[in-house]
Amino acid sequence: MKRLLTTCIASMICLHGMTNVHPNFKDSVNRPLSIAKQIAATAMQLWPDSFAVKPGEKASWTYDQAFILRGIDQLWNATGDAQYFQYMQLAMDYYVQEDGSIYHYKPEDFNIDHLNKGKILLTLYQVTGKEKYKKAIDQLHNQLLNHPRNTLGGLYKGAAFYAQWASVFHDTLAYNDITRQFVLAEKYTRDDQSGLLYHAWDESKSPHIWAGAMGLYGMALVDALDYYPVNHPGKDVLIQILQRWSTAILKVQDPKDGLWFDILDAPNDPRNYKEASASSMFTLTLLKAIRKGYISEAYLNQAKKAYTGLLTNFITNEKGQLNLKGTVRVSGLGGNTYKVESLDDYFKQPVVVNDPEGMGAFLQASVEAAFNQEKMTRSLNAKPPVVLLDAFYNNEIKKDPYGRDTRWHYAWEDISNGGFGMIGKQFESKGAQLQTSLTAPTAKTLNKAAVYLIVDPDNLKDNPAPNYMNATDALVISNWVKDGGVLVLFANDSTNCDLAHFNVLSEKFGIQFTNESINMVKGVEYEMGAAYPVEPNEVLKFGTKIFVKDISAIKLTGAAKAIAVVNEQVVAAIAKYGKGKVIAIGDPWLYNEYVDGRKLPKSFKNFEAMQQVVNWTLSN
Repeated sequence: MKRLLTTCIASMICLHGMTNVHPNFKDSVNRPLSIAKQIAATAMQLWPDSFAVKPGEKASWTYDQAFILRGIDQLWNATGDAQYFQYMQLAMDYYVQEDGSIYHYKPEDFNIDHLNKGKILLTLYQVTGKEKYKKAIDQLHNQLLNHPRNTLGGLYKGAAFYAQWASVFHDTLAYNDITRQFVLAEKYTRDDQSGLLYHAWDESKSPHIWAGAMGLYGMALVDALDYYPVNHPGKDVLIQILQRWSTAILKVQDPKDGLWFDILDAPNDPRNYKEASASSMFTLTLLKAIRKGYISEAYLNQAKKAYTGLLTNFITNEKGQLNLKGTVRVSGLGGNTYKVESLDDYFKQPVVVNDPEGMGAFLQASVEAAFNQEKMTRSLNAKPPVVLLDAFYNNEIKKDPYGRDTRWHYAWEDISNGGFGMIGKQFESKGAQLQTSLTAPTAKTLNKAAVYLIVDPDNLKDNPAPNYMNATDALVISNWVKDGGVLVLFANDSTNCDLAHFNVLSEKFGIQFTNESINMVKGVEYEMGAAYPVEPNEVLKFGTKIFVKDISAIKLTGAAKAIAVVNEQVVAAIAKYGKGKVIAIGDPWLYNEYVDGRKLPKSFKNFEAMQQVVNWTLSN
């Protein structure tokens, strides 16, 4: 009996432009987020609530929609516009019932494609905490655990979902299995001479190298790496695979237009053509890998070339609607409808406009391009700034649904209401690398960081054994600021934060968090939490109305300056100290709940204020 190993991989890319427009890179770099919004608008018009590959047909639980929704999720993080989250939730609620059952899903089919939407369900569960999403996720996870292991297909749909699941539910052992799947996929499908991966492997070997499979594998790698623990040995293994993948794929890039053929090992076949979805996958994977520091920045020029090629060749503007052309519908190895076994079969597959896989990958690529703008415009190999988040003074622990201990509140990886997932994305969009410190600060640790955040230090209510700020630590931190570091201090009201010890540090800069709590908001009376920037102001744009509730009023001395007030009481301040600077706010403030657009009235501009704070911390 033949064994089949399908390297399943998926994503796409593109970043800006219109057909018949030939923008240079510097002009186009400012537009990818706008392009992403327009492509999202096209998708939301084509599929307003549920999903069918052909609009108007009956919707079913298929993998295609997840490509679109993954991009919608990323666009939500990039903009703070709640319409994108609402669309994502509406689309999934069409299928997921209140009891957790999934319409049109049959686990006994053991279809790896069905796991792709699990990534979206994981996001919805983290953000909302709704049990129905957890129940639906459990079904998909159980399928994965029982999936026949004579194949390792569906790495993008299966392994990437598995890595995200392991991160959400803190199953560190799962990463061993995930790593093994990637290793085996490369081992059995990699061509030793070219380094490229065959579409699939069995005893007779798949004879061709399909760009779509290579693209999906690259996307699976960079997506799975998002969820790997920092010190897990499998992370380095995946990075090394990604580096080999990148080297191989760039060797077969067309130097003229920056794009890739549908069949990578048949470039001279007259039937071959440049394919939008795979070219987008490659561009996206390269840009993300460069931004994350997985591969050399020396590849950036080729990624730029690919970017421009996508814009020039595949994006059209028809009556104000952006469309993506040039995507092959599918080239599968299972089933009968789209099954391919020969080169003729590949070239017989239909090439369509606004294919959901292509659009979704393009959308994701557009957001990634926006997140790469800083790296694209700064000098090659300039060291990315490290933004270090404290997890020593604030280290709150709770049990997850499986009884495992997990850090919560103000963590980069936390996308729930109390997390810092969205501000983390904004730092990343400016070319920064995110890190977390679980230990007391030292000169050695801080010298590697450009920005250091301390948020809501624990009191006994938060942590039975809190780590209090002390004079020794405060001296280490202030010396680092004096040498050019940027310190961010987010406090809280006196009942929820250890202000007494925190002030040992803040008072070095003329800033004291008082026990007077202001802006005490009752229920949904959001106007009670309004605050306003003062003028002049080097951080917050004057007139930006912000929401900040239940906060510690700040008292200033020396050269410290107010940047936001409520009835002449200071809620946020800055101070210069030697070569460095400090920003202090009497509340954690920029956690997801109040920047993600889902809760506050539109008159409040917390997302924009967050961007302004991020820009200030990373500016010279």
